[in-house]
Amino acid sequence: MIYPQKNKLINWFFHGYILRLVDKSFQQVKYNPLSVKSDKSVLLLANHFSWWDGFLMYYLNHNLFKKRFHVMVIEETVQKVSFFKYMGAFSVQKNSRDVVASLNYAAELLNDPQNLVLIFPQGKLFSNFTGEVVFEKGLVKIIQQAAGKFQTVLAATFIENLQYKKPTASVYLAAADISGSESIAELQQVYQQHYHNAQKQQTQIAV
Repeated sequence: MIYPQKNKLINWFFHGYILRLVDKSFQQVKYNPLSVKSDKSVLLLANHFSWWDGFLMYYLNHNLFKKRFHVMVIEETVQKVSFFKYMGAFSVQKNSRDVVASLNYAAELLNDPQNLVLIFPQGKLFSNFTGEVVFEKGLVKIIQQAAGKFQTVLAATFIENLQYKKPTASVYLAAADISGSESIAELQQVYQQHYHNAQKQQTQIAV
């Protein structure tokens, strides 16, 4: 498992790089206001459809949640893009013994109210407009271990150009109570409802 590493200089450089990259590449990043509690960490669950996903959620955290950013990333990706670990990324390797260490570490991070942990429960990339979001196993273990220490935020993001040359990223946010969820199917159902509502709002946009 690859853990996040601290380096103020590298963090400062890539923090500015990510914010500038998003501002330069998108016409706008839209999101609905959502307040979070200062005495609880944030578990951010988001759909996974593009190279931009982590950057957009980092941008969102900087502008809205203002927590210490962490994200679970496939180990091969962290190895290829080494600066990710300086921006809060920690690795998970599927079908290995290390996956337990990754899940435990995510739960440990959620014990600190200053932290935000981003997870893409789909585990791999799917179309931005898929009708169903399927979760992989593992999330339940994190929730059970960190029970009561965090608040859950659901994010459904859609990217479209519409009338502009540059695309607009629309992030639909909702708070969710998943503390009583005991199976991945229950968690998936909660997210699926939010995703469906967000997708409906997105497809009703007319210019």
